[in-house]
Amino acid sequence: MAELDNLLHERIAALSEAGNALAEDENYEGALAKYWEAFDLLPEPRTDWEAGTWLLAAIGDANFHRGDYAAGRDNLGHAMHFPDAIGNPFLHLRLGQCQLELGNLDRAADELMRAYMGGGPELFEDEHGKYLRFLATRAEGIKTP
Repeated sequence: MAELDNLLHERIAALSEAGNALAEDENYEGALAKYWEAFDLLPEPRTDWEAGTWLLAAIGDANFHRGDYAAGRDNLGHAMHFPDAIGNPFLHLRLGQCQLELGNLDRAADELMRAYMGGGPELFEDEHGKYLRFLATRAEGIKTP
């Protein structure tokens, strides 16, 4: 896998960290601006860069927390075309949550099961219980609190 040159990587990482700090303060709009600014620095084709995976994960997470589930679905779905995204429990969790919020129950069940299989029940511990309860309606052996 190709690696970004050090200077570019540092610029992208600094913008991402600034976005993370804004997200921690629940300033998701500001965080999204920083994440997109960093994403726009990625050379083409952007799908070659692992940094694109974690940036789109952060973008999708911020979309989810803002309640913009359609944007979250779109950005997290796009992330699946980037390195090491498929099989990432967090990405599948957030994508499944967005799908559920949008009423796409079959897609939600598929993504949430991928999250559960990759990250176990502990991945759901800090999430609203409705996601694990929903998954339990679609799969045997899922224990809900």
